[in-house]
Amino acid sequence: MPKGFYLLVFAQFASGLADNALMILGIHFLHEQGYPGWWSPLLKFFFTLSYVVLAGFVGPIADAFPKGRLMASMNILKLSGVLLLLCGLHPFLGFALAGMAAAVYAPAKYALVTESVRPSLLVKANAWLEVSVVLSVLLGVALGGWLTGWHHDDFVSGVSVKASDPWWVKTQMWPAFAAVCLIYLVSTLLNLGLKSMDVHNRRTSLTWRAVWWAAFWKNNRRLWSDPLGGFSLYVTSLCWGVGAVLQFAVLVWAQSAAGLSLEQGAYLQALVAVGVISGAVLSARAYQIFNARGALPWAVVLAVLLPCMAMTTSVWVAVPLLILAGCAGGMLLVPMNALLQHRGQRILTSGRSVAVQGFNENLSVLVMLGFYSILLAWQVPFWLVMLLLMVPLLASAKPWLLKWA
Repeated sequence: MPKGFYLLVFAQFASGLADNALMILGIHFLHEQGYPGWWSPLLKFFFTLSYVVLAGFVGPIADAFPKGRLMASMNILKLSGVLLLLCGLHPFLGFALAGMAAAVYAPAKYALVTESVRPSLLVKANAWLEVSVVLSVLLGVALGGWLTGWHHDDFVSGVSVKASDPWWVKTQMWPAFAAVCLIYLVSTLLNLGLKSMDVHNRRTSLTWRAVWWAAFWKNNRRLWSDPLGGFSLYVTSLCWGVGAVLQFAVLVWAQSAAGLSLEQGAYLQALVAVGVISGAVLSARAYQIFNARGALPWAVVLAVLLPCMAMTTSVWVAVPLLILAGCAGGMLLVPMNALLQHRGQRILTSGRSVAVQGFNENLSVLVMLGFYSILLAWQVPFWLVMLLLMVPLLASAKPWLLKWA
């Protein structure tokens, strides 16, 4: 691996750790304030919205600036979003600001990998990055669940709460948010050391013409029209949407079917991440770019596991199902993502191709999360939600299913 690659892995891990801990803290705040349960997915919705709205801008920005410094700046912006939350900003707006920073961070991160790693190592590099992403989810969710127990009274004794105090004092959550800010700061320092990795200095000028939506749509059409690029983009977009819904569905199952608390449900979410890590490691050994399409059967495996999870009320039965579901997701997404990055760099620039990828994947997340929130508001049974999630997974495996039909 190139010099600085593992520093990028650690920087990504720290930033993702804070993102996922912040998501659990946001859900805890909504529950504490008595908001309806269907509001929780909207936190993820507003966080993800910037990936879609800013898709035409983030690719050219990633190609125009030193990527390590750009990623450090975006971590500072995330930290600012948390501080504004502490000053009383509405959680949806605070998460939208953090999502704006994450939307710029993502193409810079993946473009740096694509530019620095030769094609023969791209699947392995993506496996490393995917392990760091999933570990950040695993530990970030667990950290968020643990931080929900950090209260103002544990750190400041003898101080009464007044009606005029901001909500972060009333809810006693400022120590938890301060811990998240500290992690963002650590990630910022790690990102500043990534300049040694940008050895090719592949930067293009940032012009008004480059950030017009017309230019972005042209790039979008070019990637979709490529046989391999369009196919891998189709698979990853559907799977990202399903994964976003599954993140919240596990919490709903834990509380409604298994009678667990939010903190315990967050630990169940972490089990999915354990499976994804296993799948990412195995996929790095089993697949390269030339045989990435061989990972499609794992979409069918994941589709079959979802209704099985919906039918059980036992935590001990759910544990292996969640781990296996995560493993199937890792086996599918890592080779598909590597294939998409490889074709994207050939057809477009690395930053622009990742921006197109982020737009389509996160548009899928927005659509599926919005649909999921509607289903929750209508009190649709959980088992029916799981059956509906099978549809996009089976659609992503359509070429393999037609081959065996």
